Amino acid sequence: MDSPRIVSQEEWEVAHEELLAKEKEATRARDALAAERRQQPMASIHKDYLFKGPDGTATLLDLFEGAASSSSTTSCSPRGSGLAFGRLPRLLDVRRPDRHPAHLHARDTSFALVSLAPLAQIRAYKERMGWAIPWFSSEASDFNVDFGVSTDEGETFGLSVFLRDGDSVFGTYFTAGRGVEALGSIWTFLDLTPLGRQEEWEDSPEGYPQTPPYEWWQRHDEYGA
Repeated sequence: MDSPRIVSQEEWEVAHEELLAKEKEATRARDALAAERRQQPMASIHKDYLFKGPDGTATLLDLFEGAASSSSTTSCSPRGSGLAFGRLPRLLDVRRPDRHPAHLHARDTSFALVSLAPLAQIRAYKERMGWAIPWFSSEASDFNVDFGVSTDEGETFGLSVFLRDGDSVFGTYFTAGRGVEALGSIWTFLDLTPLGRQEEWEDSPEGYPQTPPYEWWQRHDEYGA
């Protein structure tokens, strides 16, 4: 494996300052993009979606938990026996966005998961993973189809963001694939390390360990020692 060059502390500091300057540029660019995102137009949602949750039937308004903003992450549906939930729950398993929902609530924001999976399977999976995050079944709803995560090609995952104004709900944002990385910090941590995410698409020195993306993710109780 070709490691980065070994230099003196002085040379490292010069190179590091150059990198920090580029990182600050990227931060300002992200801030500008976030500002543009906040100013995007909204779409009014009129359909009455019904979900099954721990307290019975719930509406889209119920997912807000009384907050003004809500992020709803839609995950794949398990098929057949077992817990084949697909990629999103594995993603959340390493990110654990449910650890401190109070931080979101303090800014009048809620977060919930929505899956096509039956509620019984969701409950079993939550218990296995030790999650406390609200998770609803859209098994009898068009929610997954209407919000772009259930197509003729199969199920995928995505992040939908909504704004509540009284009893009115508006769709403000949607992303999928790598756009969902913003939910947590695992990729941020890995991007700061010398080996990075160790995925094939990365521009890394020759000989660095790299595997296909997505395939290395496991649930926390499935990794070996």
